[in-house]
Amino acid sequence: MIKLPIISGRQLIKLLSKLGYREVRQRGSHIRLSCLNRKSVTVPNYKAIDRSLLRKILRDSELSIDEFLNLF
Repeated sequence: MIKLPIISGRQLIKLLSKLGYREVRQRGSHIRLSCLNRKSVTVPNYKAIDRSLLRKILRDSELSIDEFLNLF
């Protein structure tokens, strides 16, 4: 299994924005992102996102781990 990097919430939002995601709303430290052709995702604005949570966000955004690592 490929090991995912530990990144911040802001870094993940920047990567997802390259795919067409944009910020829709924010409640507390959680930012909701929306994209026309993909499922909406919620990204916490934490200093470090756990690998399991990152994997869940990637699965929700229909992005493979290889595609994510190429963007990263």
